Amino acid sequence: MSTGHKAALARGRAESASVRHYLEALETSKPKRGRKRTPASIDRRLAAIESQLANADALTRLHLLQEQKDLLDERSRGNQVKDLSALEKQFIKVAKAYGERKGITYATWRAAGVSAAVLQKAEISRART
Repeated sequence: MSTGHKAALARGRAESASVRHYLEALETSKPKRGRKRTPASIDRRLAAIESQLANADALTRLHLLQEQKDLLDERSRGNQVKDLSALEKQFIKVAKAYGERKGITYATWRAAGVSAAVLQKAEISRART
């Protein structure tokens, strides 16, 4: 394998990783449907679960413990607001070349959740070339 071929493979892996990380971050930061829970409402529900656990039968206890774990996880995720700017910057650098090489259209990027503003910064246009 030539040095140029190895370099092209490494560049492809790096571009692919940048695109994947950005799309995954978009997916995890996407707003959920329904009413938003506040930290105070989570704390209230956790207190209610704690009081119900003492008198719960085995099956109810199982469900309450799972809800408690889910709420604790949600509360900790709420404290970790993701800053997408670094991932977005890297995505903008590689998205055009990656998309052209893989045949990814503007519409497909949009369907994957990438904003029109980011695609414009990446110089990915609606026109098919």
